[in-house]
Amino acid sequence: MGSTPIQGRMTADAQGDVVVFLIGMRINSFRSVRSWWPVFRAMPRMLKELSKDEGSGLLGYQLLLGGPRVLCIVQYWDTEEKLFAYASAQDKEHRPAWVAFNRRMREGRGRVGFWHETYIVPAGSYENVYVNMPAFGLGAASGVVPVARRGERAAERLRSA
Repeated sequence: MGSTPIQGRMTADAQGDVVVFLIGMRINSFRSVRSWWPVFRAMPRMLKELSKDEGSGLLGYQLLLGGPRVLCIVQYWDTEEKLFAYASAQDKEHRPAWVAFNRRMREGRGRVGFWHETYIVPAGSYENVYVNMPAFGLGAASGVVPVARRGERAAERLRSA
């Protein structure tokens, strides 16, 4: 997220369907560093790889903390096919990280938790507003435009898609 707020009311300039992928981990035992540290370190490598590849399908992401134990990354993708292609690609960072993670999960006996959720959001089924905020969330992933371009009210912005 940029540090300079954009003055006024803005909305994301996203077009078409959006895939929202939430992925996270929970540290169940802080003392079991060998269980959670590799998981913690793997995600930045994957995000760096995806961000460098314009054709990857990753539009952007947002890191969120849920207290001292929970780390969550909200990712925005242009299609579910590209998300699934990355997840299964043998020559990308995800596959070896996933294999190692599964091994650590079995060995770690619950010392680290993992979750993900995928939402395919059709055009016309999402809206957003950012007031005096730096680019954030879907707005950071797609760029922002003044709210007036899409409608002053949430219902108008939903209909404008």
